[in-house]
Amino acid sequence: MGAHRRGPWAHLTIALLTAAVLLPRPAIAETLTLACSAVGIELEMCRTGADAWAADTGHSVEIVSVPNGPNERLALYQQILGAGSDAIDIFQIDVIWPGTLGDHFVDLTFHVDAATRDSHLPAALANNTVDGRLVALPWFIDVGLLYYRSDLLEAYDRPVPATWAELTETAAAIQAGERDAGNDRFWGVVFQGRAYEGLTCNALEWVASHGGRFVGPDGTITAAGAPVVAALSAVSGWAGTIAPPGVLNYDEEGARAVFQAGDAAFMRNWPYAWPLANAAGSPIAGRVGVAPLPHGGDGGASAATLGGQQLAVSRYSAHPELAVDLVRHLTGLREQRRRAIEAGFNPTHASLYDNPDVVAATPFIGTLRAIVDGAVARPAAIAGDRYGEASAAIWDAVHGVLSGDTTAQTAADDLQRTLQRLSRGGRW
Repeated sequence: MGAHRRGPWAHLTIALLTAAVLLPRPAIAETLTLACSAVGIELEMCRTGADAWAADTGHSVEIVSVPNGPNERLALYQQILGAGSDAIDIFQIDVIWPGTLGDHFVDLTFHVDAATRDSHLPAALANNTVDGRLVALPWFIDVGLLYYRSDLLEAYDRPVPATWAELTETAAAIQAGERDAGNDRFWGVVFQGRAYEGLTCNALEWVASHGGRFVGPDGTITAAGAPVVAALSAVSGWAGTIAPPGVLNYDEEGARAVFQAGDAAFMRNWPYAWPLANAAGSPIAGRVGVAPLPHGGDGGASAATLGGQQLAVSRYSAHPELAVDLVRHLTGLREQRRRAIEAGFNPTHASLYDNPDVVAATPFIGTLRAIVDGAVARPAAIAGDRYGEASAAIWDAVHGVLSGDTTAQTAADDLQRTLQRLSRGGRW
């Protein structure tokens, strides 16, 4: 695979550059560009992981900042890759993008030995295999979790809610009690309610925990089914009652800010929030519990959306062998162990779930493994390059219900028609 000339997107490497590992270089030293998360601890862990590889190899790594919003990030990636530019060597990609972007990535099947491949959780590796090609290596895996204030459940003599109805009732009771005690900013529950991919994740959990799907595993569109209507009806009155009106604009960090400030009893979020909630100086450190998300009752089962990030090597990279080596390092057992201990990133190597140091850092890691094994995938593989439109239709419909602009039944019926139109035939 030969080197490509830098195309029209080469200037992005400089314009988006946020950090670089610059070390004394041997005569043959090269510089790789790595696109990873733009902010916070995720960016810091990406940078320090690249630092370690650079120190070992004598090469350098430029960390390229990309938009934090998934929609904006995907659009940028599609522009760069569609132009065949080698401006970025390695891409951090969402769990739902292998099918959309995979044609632009190196097949890693023969660059990673069988033992390493087999050490990853099967669901994570299968997610990144497109038409028999391993287009990315799993970096960390996510599932939706219920965070709760253990001190408040004890104070109000309440169990961890098992159903959404129980959560609604318990959230309202604790909210009323805390406001009577003087905290008029206190709310029962926070979650990702903004009209974006995060709301699709929440909605899939609500629906799956009622026994339904927006799109079935065989491609059948079931958005107008009774489980969808029941799930959306269950949450339709949350905003402005047990959740703040502003939840309609919350992403992961918006929800975490309220919960970590001590102003909410429950939160739906990903595993990354655990070490932050318990960090030194956190107002709720030591007073947080984690559990599987509730279910819909009547024999329903808890459901968690499968999330996570992967690393892929561009087919247009001028240094594909070096890029593959850096990806192997960043997704390797040792680096994932460090990330799990220091920042709470859920590993994709199965053996790390029994590692004593990882267990000590994340006491609920055993619960996480069980949730990961039963996680619900979004219909990205089924919808293919139309998944973005399908997800937007889902989050728009659900947002309309949350905001009170439409009823659960009307939203479900409208969504059914939209997904049928997008599928060009009534099913994918």
